[in-house]
Amino acid sequence: MKKTLTVAVVGATGAVGREMLNSLHNRKFPATTIRAFASARSAGSRIPFGDAELTVEELKEDVFTDIDLALFSTGEATSLQFAPHAVNAGCVVVDNSAAWRMDEHCPLVVPEVNACHLAAHMGIIANPNCSTIQMLVALKPLHDATAIKRIVVSTYQAVSGTGQKGIEELERQVRDLFNGREPENSVYPYRIAFNVLPHIDVFLKNGYTKEEMKMVNETVKIFGDPSVKVTATCVRAPVFYGHAESVNVETAKKITAKDARIMLSQAPGLMVYDNPREKMYPMPAYVAGEDPVFVGRIREDESIENGLNMWIVADNVRKGAALNAVQIAEELLRRDLIRVPGTNVFLQ
Repeated sequence: MKKTLTVAVVGATGAVGREMLNSLHNRKFPATTIRAFASARSAGSRIPFGDAELTVEELKEDVFTDIDLALFSTGEATSLQFAPHAVNAGCVVVDNSAAWRMDEHCPLVVPEVNACHLAAHMGIIANPNCSTIQMLVALKPLHDATAIKRIVVSTYQAVSGTGQKGIEELERQVRDLFNGREPENSVYPYRIAFNVLPHIDVFLKNGYTKEEMKMVNETVKIFGDPSVKVTATCVRAPVFYGHAESVNVETAKKITAKDARIMLSQAPGLMVYDNPREKMYPMPAYVAGEDPVFVGRIREDESIENGLNMWIVADNVRKGAALNAVQIAEELLRRDLIRVPGTNVFLQ
């Protein structure tokens, strides 16, 4: 293991990039040096890192020579352009975009679920979709107990999932409505304030959206089990931070609600918050800024023999993005996997 460790955050000026820096600092990630990269227009600006500041450097293809590990929080096009050059320079990449998630050479990892897949990495590890991450953290203990046969999920996703532009559009529309003005929409196809949109990302030929099919395909890859059937409906909700999900699962053998609560309460990364009599259930407004995935409304599905319903909520910018990437970095370090093996297949 190297005595020094240089870590870069690429896309450091965005909401997720800033949260990556916060997580690296708060979790005391043992980096010797932290560097921040963004586009040319942000180069030279300064961003917080703990009690100090980092000077933002311009992202170029040749900047990765002395960097051991890079956490990418950029768009797909930027990741596709720059991540292979990072790997070619000997830098391991943890990428938060969708660019590499279904690439056969890239493990798709939620540390609480499939950290063992990291051993097969070729230089790039993909961070899953935010909604997939929180759902599978909650479902992994059940899948280990008895195979999950089918998952039906409906999501209620915060506007921060669209980035800063989504947050600003919701803020602006709320102000307009309270001041008697007709709100304009540019980020979403319809008004998001005091509304919900059953439409995230583009529609595909099968009638699903790209976001919905991400949840389907990523679940199968992460679980490594093509027999698991998944159907999803993804909805944008007028919430700033925190994705919520209504999840129904059918298992091979019966799991009672009581047993499910016990399993989930003992699982890593999970917080069971479930007491309907006391009106205890997780909500986005109360999990924003928190690291765990929260689970409540755990109950048996009376319409099928081996069914469970649950309500899953998490901060999409933290566990759904930045924190998961940093946890992957921690696992890479713990397993001595911050190294690029063999030939860089990504620059062929």
